[in-house]
Amino acid sequence: MSEAGLAEKKKKLSRTMRIDLIPTVPTEPTEDGHRRVVVSSGQGPRNQLRLPLRQEQEASHSRYHELLQSIYDAAFITDLEGVVTEVNSRAVEFLQWPSEELVGVSVCDLISGADKSLIKTLVENLEKERHTLIQAFCLRKDGSFFPTEIAVTRFRVGEGNLCFFARDITVRRQAEEMLRTEHNAIQNAANGIVIADLIANLEYVNPAFADMLGYESPESLFGANVRDVLGEGEATEQMLADVLEQGQTWTGELVVEKRSGEEVELGVLATCNRNSEGETVGIVFSFTDLSDRKLAEAAQRESERQRVMLESLGAACHHLGQPATVLVANLGLIQTRLDTSDKLVDGLVENCLDAAKRLGDVLHKLNEVNEYRTTPYLEGDEDDATGSMILDI
Repeated sequence: MSEAGLAEKKKKLSRTMRIDLIPTVPTEPTEDGHRRVVVSSGQGPRNQLRLPLRQEQEASHSRYHELLQSIYDAAFITDLEGVVTEVNSRAVEFLQWPSEELVGVSVCDLISGADKSLIKTLVENLEKERHTLIQAFCLRKDGSFFPTEIAVTRFRVGEGNLCFFARDITVRRQAEEMLRTEHNAIQNAANGIVIADLIANLEYVNPAFADMLGYESPESLFGANVRDVLGEGEATEQMLADVLEQGQTWTGELVVEKRSGEEVELGVLATCNRNSEGETVGIVFSFTDLSDRKLAEAAQRESERQRVMLESLGAACHHLGQPATVLVANLGLIQTRLDTSDKLVDGLVENCLDAAKRLGDVLHKLNEVNEYRTTPYLEGDEDDATGSMILDI
């Protein structure tokens, strides 16, 4: 079907359909002040009933009054100037005014911010439209107010009247405020929040998730399938099966490809999205970018490695320092007692003594190391992680 055809079909469906099931009852005036009501039985001659005009008017007024009092909303009947002529008990309950005091009051005194221009606008608008809706606050007699939604229509009998139907929407307003607060919290959350339908197509994405994957706006992800976003791996399928088929909550980690092609590790919590009747209508995801946590964990592991290596060095220096000191002392004693005429022996002892002193110096430097760094032992091994590496002191 063409777009024009769909638009025309939608336009027809949006119209209000009116169905009259009450039959038209003909009436005929009589000379004795009565009105003859003709009721057709469908078979045989007509049955004729006679009702006094006063009785008929009283019955009609009684039905009208009963209808007015039974309306759920607060109802105000006013003239075309906005002066209240009649109210129902619901209006008395809402506004905490006695009904006799409400009659004669301008409706502008009951609606906060209303004035004569509002009444004029209503009268003009209701000449063309059936209803006008007003979002406003109504004032109680004690000066307090409450949020209302007011539907205004016009009676065209006689000179015409305005009828205001006011509904207290305090609870609805509170619910809307709560929803607005929750929406703002989700919109500004650091975690990525995503809602998908029963076939795993994305219906809502908050800015944090779009930012995690490198998208310019959340709207660019609307309608995409979860499998296309997270990858069609075994973990993704298991997650969808656990949530949609088993009704379980799934937690885990996924490596997801960003829009730029880079990979990012995400922590995922997926659970059922249920309606007010408890039926599963989709999935709610919460995503956490694990990049910072992974970096922190790597830094913690490196810090622990540094601590262990430095403690090991300290222990080695402690255990090697005493033997080195003994060697230096003994070699010094040997040197004082040697026959200096033997140049070879004297040279060997001198070299050993120098080596023992250098060993002591190295141990002293190792004992003062506060960062474990390595350096290639042989030239050209800078890029060889498994090559000959020694401690840089």
